[in-house]
Amino acid sequence: MKRFGIALASIAILALALVGCGPAKPAAVKFGVFEPMTGANAGGGALEVEGIKLANQLYPTVKVGDKEMKIELVIADNKSDKVEAANAAQRLVDKDKVQVVLGSWGSSLSMAAGPIVKDKKIPAIGLSCTNPLVTKDNEFYFRVCFIDPFQGTVMANYAFKEVKAKKAVIIREVSNDYSVGLAKFFVDSFKKLTGDDKSILAELNYNTGDQDFSAQLTEVKKFKPDVIFAPGNFTESALIVKQAKELGIKTPFLGGDTWETPEFIDVGKKSVEGVVFSTFFATEVPITETSKTFLDAYRKQYNKEPAAVTALGFDGYLVARAAIEKAATLDTVKIRDAINETKDFPGAAGMITFDADRNATKSAVIKTVKDGKFTYLTTVQP
Repeated sequence: MKRFGIALASIAILALALVGCGPAKPAAVKFGVFEPMTGANAGGGALEVEGIKLANQLYPTVKVGDKEMKIELVIADNKSDKVEAANAAQRLVDKDKVQVVLGSWGSSLSMAAGPIVKDKKIPAIGLSCTNPLVTKDNEFYFRVCFIDPFQGTVMANYAFKEVKAKKAVIIREVSNDYSVGLAKFFVDSFKKLTGDDKSILAELNYNTGDQDFSAQLTEVKKFKPDVIFAPGNFTESALIVKQAKELGIKTPFLGGDTWETPEFIDVGKKSVEGVVFSTFFATEVPITETSKTFLDAYRKQYNKEPAAVTALGFDGYLVARAAIEKAATLDTVKIRDAINETKDFPGAAGMITFDADRNATKSAVIKTVKDGKFTYLTTVQP
């Protein structure tokens, strides 16, 4: 009988244990932070991560139904490389089991992750990846920034109306989807504005990591354009402007949002004074109450002014958090649906409403470099 009693007790304990082994609930909601922390794009990745981390400090939990849950950031370094980007995204969805992915700085890197998040049905929110192909035909990829057809048009208008340019030369980073795409949209718009199919005198190419641009700049001197449009990574772009000045080229340089990193000024120094570029946000013109919350918290923590992409990192986190609260579940498809319904959301970098292609319709800000600082010039409405 003793043995029988012991057996019954063992069965009872086992039964209790099995009851406790139901579907495991996550201890935290996981946001995958998919960014270049090393490599050529590391400066941009670090700026976006600053914004995400700041948002996590201010809003560390999310209400899922009637339960308050901690938000855990899982940072994956995509190493500024397309192959590594795919591997990093795969780890986030397969190993880390994240509910949302935020990032990446660099459209090519975001595009490498696209098929993975789509296949695994994990919603991803791009922060500053402006190439239209990031979200095209991918119902799980969104973005909180404007896209390059708008950015290219803004800068072509600036070249034509403000610089009074009639002829332009393009210098593009041919290994970078962002640079190639933005250059094309500028070219198309500039030709339309000038009414001259020959208004683009040359399209000169270089590769990521190049250091010597004497061949391209020799061509620029030969063509004598009114303006140079050179969208590309911050380091190479700064070197191009610096080497152009050393060769006596005084033609105005225009660029895109990737120029707004401290490294651009650190590398270019006085040579980049006066360049003009498009970006997403200006601290001089806060747009919403969230803008003020973000700016106050950032200045207090870092004792400096934030980059526009830092504000977008902040916004991506808030959009994801709000969608989870609206969905009231950690079902990733339902979170995706809630993100898709985002309308008039007050982000730090402006109001966010996703269009049919999951892109945010946003204003563009134009800045220059003045006295070694990025300085606001104007805002262009969509």
